[in-house]
Amino acid sequence: MQTPLDKLAVKRAGAMSRIVGKGFLSTKRVYVGMATCEIAAGSEEVKEVFMQAIESGLTDVWISQKGCVGRCNLEPTVEVIEEGKIPIKYGKINKERAEVIVEKHLKNGEIIKEWVIE
Repeated sequence: MQTPLDKLAVKRAGAMSRIVGKGFLSTKRVYVGMATCEIAAGSEEVKEVFMQAIESGLTDVWISQKGCVGRCNLEPTVEVIEEGKIPIKYGKINKERAEVIVEKHLKNGEIIKEWVIE
């Protein structure tokens, strides 16, 4: 028979597995602008590129969305936050540029300076 502490340990292990499995402890985070205006500008396609990269084996990256940043002329926007580094905000990101961000920035640590919002 399981003791209350045994039951708690099983629940904790399950919770930790879900937290790790969803990427909440990843050292890289990608936020795609998903306000109404950004969706109209194509951010759903952009987010899908990052989601597919994770499904294809990209690790240690957590994908989420963010609201309006008030920069409609630069939409869709993507922000990459890496542990111990300054956040990088990219503007005017389309599907093709998102693929480049995956390959260059997320996989190789190379910032694409010409797309950075200052």
